[in-house]
Amino acid sequence: MGTLEGDVLEKVRKRPGSVLEVPAKINLWLEVIGKREDGYHDLSSLMLPVSVFDRIGVAVTPGEGGISLWCNTPEIPSDERNLAWRAAELFLKASGKAARVEIEIEKRIPWGAGLGGGSSDAAGVLNALNAFFQEALPPERLQTAALKLGADVPFFLTPRPALATGVGERLEFARSAPDYPLLLIKPPVCVPTAWVYQNLKLTKSAAQIKLASFEEDPWQFTALIENDLESVTVPRYSIIAEIKRWLLGQGALAASMSGSGPTVFGIFRNAGAAQDAAAVAAKQWSDCWVHCAQVL
Repeated sequence: MGTLEGDVLEKVRKRPGSVLEVPAKINLWLEVIGKREDGYHDLSSLMLPVSVFDRIGVAVTPGEGGISLWCNTPEIPSDERNLAWRAAELFLKASGKAARVEIEIEKRIPWGAGLGGGSSDAAGVLNALNAFFQEALPPERLQTAALKLGADVPFFLTPRPALATGVGERLEFARSAPDYPLLLIKPPVCVPTAWVYQNLKLTKSAAQIKLASFEEDPWQFTALIENDLESVTVPRYSIIAEIKRWLLGQGALAASMSGSGPTVFGIFRNAGAAQDAAAVAAKQWSDCWVHCAQVL
């Protein structure tokens, strides 16, 4: 793995709490309720953090200025186009702090996967800076800053199983959630999120799946698994449906697309079954990213 200019990694490692691992997420269900006047959509989605992590290092030099970012994935921009970079800029502006912020991101969550990696990175930077500056932003202001960066970012500030409503900013945490064993498969296609929502036909006036149903019986997947965005993605990217069928054929109890895709997750009864399927998937889907995980 490379390094930022100078001895940034050395700075990062010497500062407690400034190196952290941030998780991915899946959407157990994702219902789209309607389009808002501001152009966004109202959603109802159960978001679950999962054990795939990016590694974030943040080095802060108070009193100086500037932001720099390095990432081990060349396809990901290392300037203001990166959500983590913008998170640092927004935090400094909102808190009134002057500092040089140097960020190092080791990507393990695949980008453009529907797993929330960019949002998780941004939330990690917000949390790291807020810890460094001794909670300069109280929880309400930190949530406000997170929402300005993206609808998923507030969830990743405290990544726990939660029902996300509104555009995703209103979070109702679940009392508990199983540590579902998962097999994640991301096909080698890119699904533009904006395109998905632009082509989505809205059919609901209210959410059909309730958090109470999940808490009562989280293994009754026929009543819980749904992703309205598949109505757009599957006709264009048939591989998503093919992977879903394959996972079910390998013994998955349920399978669905996460977010706007293209990653598909299968839920298995135990970790051994997921690992057995992963061994087959590595050959069957050799051009895909294949990863076993579990709900955190």
